[in-house]
Amino acid sequence: MTARRGTVLITGTSSGIGLATAVTAARAGFSVVATARDPDGAHALREAAGEAGVTLDLRRLDVTDEESVATCLQGVRDTYGRLDAVVNNAGISNFDPTMEMSTMEALRANLEVNFFGVVAVSRVAMPLLRACGGRLLSVGSVHGVVGQPFNEAYAAAKFAVEGFMESLAPVAARHGVKVCVIVPGFVRDTRFGYFPDVNRETIRAASGPYAPTFADYLDRVVGQGWGGASQSMWEVAEVVVRTLTEEDPPFRVPTSDRVAEYLAHKLADGDGSAVQALARTWVAGPEATVRPA
Repeated sequence: MTARRGTVLITGTSSGIGLATAVTAARAGFSVVATARDPDGAHALREAAGEAGVTLDLRRLDVTDEESVATCLQGVRDTYGRLDAVVNNAGISNFDPTMEMSTMEALRANLEVNFFGVVAVSRVAMPLLRACGGRLLSVGSVHGVVGQPFNEAYAAAKFAVEGFMESLAPVAARHGVKVCVIVPGFVRDTRFGYFPDVNRETIRAASGPYAPTFADYLDRVVGQGWGGASQSMWEVAEVVVRTLTEEDPPFRVPTSDRVAEYLAHKLADGDGSAVQALARTWVAGPEATVRPA
């Protein structure tokens, strides 16, 4: 029997990477609090857990509702007495030419889930994570490092997650909490960012002067499944769980060699280690020896 590895809370587990991570973490020996905005609708999660022979603690959590976040985390404290890790996974996609199609309301909604939702869960969870030297993981995206045409709001939110977590990481580390961002590329077996032909035609029709460019983008990038280098949600989940269990994972964790190569187009510090080493000197205690530049 696999030994218990502690309690992990995962957001957005009704499908995709969250579902796969919840099941994979349970199989690895974690007590998994699997959360969803609508637990009653999490049929795929229940089916996957049943097939894997694992038990999940399924609870309601809406990352955009502060009361829901507080209630869920308090429930975890009451049930388990501790929280060893959080995986911020809940997210939404929107896929349209921002400057022409999206309303400001839609753009704010994207940031509310994909960025502010991450912050809301993290800030409430942090006292519990500090108490046991836990881990705070957030599922980012290659588009949180390299911007994606026609998906400006999503990219902006993921850039914000990267910046927030990169800034938080050295402070959290001094207080015993390891912060990491998991960076997947295109995940082929989820419905996240999936757009059937009828929606593609609708978006094209509303794209105004950008319609030909949008059509080319769909054909060359989306239609090719990210250059034929896509991963399954289960492969990504394995990386997430490995990051939960490794002794000292880096700040930024690409989920494949292809992702790492893609990020290298922009990043000199691929896994964030150099930036984190520098930033830790800024928050070192008075006992630390700061070397002159």
